[in-house]
Amino acid sequence: MNFAHPWVLALIPVAGLLFFRKGRRDSSVPVASLRLWEHVGSGRARFLWVSRWLRFLAVAAVVVALARPQAGTTKSVQVSEGVAIQLLVDVSSSMDMTMQIPGGRKKTRMEVAKELVHDFIAGDGDKLKGRDGDLIGLITFARYADTRSPLTFGHPALLQMVKGLEVQDRPNEDGTAYGDALALAAARLEHLKEMKEDGRWSLEGEVASRVIVLLTDGENNSGNHLPEEAAGLAKKWGCKVYCISLGDHQGEDEGLSSAERILEHIGNETGGVFRKAFDYDSLKAVYEEVDTLEQSAISTRNFTETSEWFWIPAAVAAALLGLAMMLEATWLRTAP
Repeated sequence: MNFAHPWVLALIPVAGLLFFRKGRRDSSVPVASLRLWEHVGSGRARFLWVSRWLRFLAVAAVVVALARPQAGTTKSVQVSEGVAIQLLVDVSSSMDMTMQIPGGRKKTRMEVAKELVHDFIAGDGDKLKGRDGDLIGLITFARYADTRSPLTFGHPALLQMVKGLEVQDRPNEDGTAYGDALALAAARLEHLKEMKEDGRWSLEGEVASRVIVLLTDGENNSGNHLPEEAAGLAKKWGCKVYCISLGDHQGEDEGLSSAERILEHIGNETGGVFRKAFDYDSLKAVYEEVDTLEQSAISTRNFTETSEWFWIPAAVAAALLGLAMMLEATWLRTAP
């Protein structure tokens, strides 16, 4: 236990000195003889000092209360510093093309993308550990960018949305507008600050980093925002962009196409990376790399909880004063 104002305790001996000096002065009565008081010292008169001491102890208890006794408990709390991630998935018609998967089989790019995005969120029991504790949102794009899920901790519902993704096969909605999708994702990550200030989302710790994972198999040919413009917004708002180009090329030795150079520029400009993928294994390797680079952190913070105990001496003072007044009015009552 400690006191918020320990210097106040110095008033106790001062109060005692003044209290008892005043008591002795008030009780001194000059008389001609003590013969009439020979019986004094017997009976209740022997206990008259009790009332005075009760009053002094009440005053001392008030002084202790004014010193504010406190008890502090220090707790160590582990706080998660999560990552806010916007997943951008191309759903244009070209994602219906097939690609190689382990075992010599083939699946469409859309099917492979859905499977690996699912594993990136939930984990696959192997190298992908899952993103528990992270805010994750999902945006798809073809000719238009659509928010399928806002940033959320509700990963089970998000995984159901990932499973339900389909290629956009309507001719009037086909295209690739990843510039719009990138600008939308960056704006939603920037909006996190306002959401936290308004209390519209609950996060135990802080957002350690804001990340956009962009998966596309084509060049930007639709939308209102150029990729370079969207990359500038992402950089301004502190969002790292991990760009994945999914196509038929194999290996990094081949020269980059004009579309891939733009994606590489976006990754470099925002502090992210650019990677090419051509089959299931290479695409999974990219998601594993992103998973490794963007890890949630656990920090330990110490909090001290202080309990105020001034009410205890205050209650004692009230009880003592009440007892003194009761005795003075009854058993220790004296003639005026």
